[in-house]
Amino acid sequence: MSYLYSKRYCGHLQLSFKQLSWLCRHLYQFYAPKKFKYRRNVKQEKISDPLLLTLLVWQAMLGIQSQRRFSQLFINLSHSRFNRRARQLLPIINLIRRKLNQQVACRQEPLIVDSLPMRVCHPIRNHRVKIFQGTANIGYNSTKKVYYYGFKGHFIVNTSGYIFDYIVTKASVHDAQAAGSLILNAHLQDPYILGDLGYLGKQLHQRLLHDGYYLWTPYRKNMTGAKQHNSRCLAAIRRTIESDFALLKGYGVENNRARTLVGFQQRLEIAILTYNLGYLVNLNN
Repeated sequence: MSYLYSKRYCGHLQLSFKQLSWLCRHLYQFYAPKKFKYRRNVKQEKISDPLLLTLLVWQAMLGIQSQRRFSQLFINLSHSRFNRRARQLLPIINLIRRKLNQQVACRQEPLIVDSLPMRVCHPIRNHRVKIFQGTANIGYNSTKKVYYYGFKGHFIVNTSGYIFDYIVTKASVHDAQAAGSLILNAHLQDPYILGDLGYLGKQLHQRLLHDGYYLWTPYRKNMTGAKQHNSRCLAAIRRTIESDFALLKGYGVENNRARTLVGFQQRLEIAILTYNLGYLVNLNN
């Protein structure tokens, strides 16, 4: 039971621009494929790919959600050009994040699964918004007790605070419907996973158990054996994911201002990469 006392590492990235530039340049040179690094006319770009990656992470660190304002303040590029270059880096950002996952060892500790609402407009515009039609819809945020239009992000985090993987669904998709695909596609090494009441269900538990994963969720108070099953210690560990979500919200995950699916994913990937870099920096320090 030593994993119940595992130390958590803050995902808040606190580096100077010079330090961040060195880190992003190192990650780009080490993980980016040669075909991308030496593509045609790459030397004619005003801003190099490592510098652009640094600026994207820096934007997330500063909490600036408007790329137009950020490009006007810090970059000698037009807003449209900056967006195109940022979307071009999406495969590299995703590759770097997945390569970093391989370096984080699961120290025989359980993982935590939970979801986060991602609204793309104010609730008053839920029924007349036009962006993402067919891919987003209206869902219910039980925490704030409000209906919202957008998506729902489902995340897997270890008890130390590192985000391993995620998927994005429509806002109306139930947590239990997305949990199976998220857990199985992540190819996790540790078989123990903690969830909340949203993942309570015999069908999901049996499906995961068949593939070697044990999902623990609390029982409702009126269920048989609830007092014996509902461990306060495990429930407290599961709630630690809320602090991770708080940092992700600061990086712009909850209020993603992108207006295309590629742009939405690019900003989400940058937010998660920024968070994970903060985790690894604090872990090594």
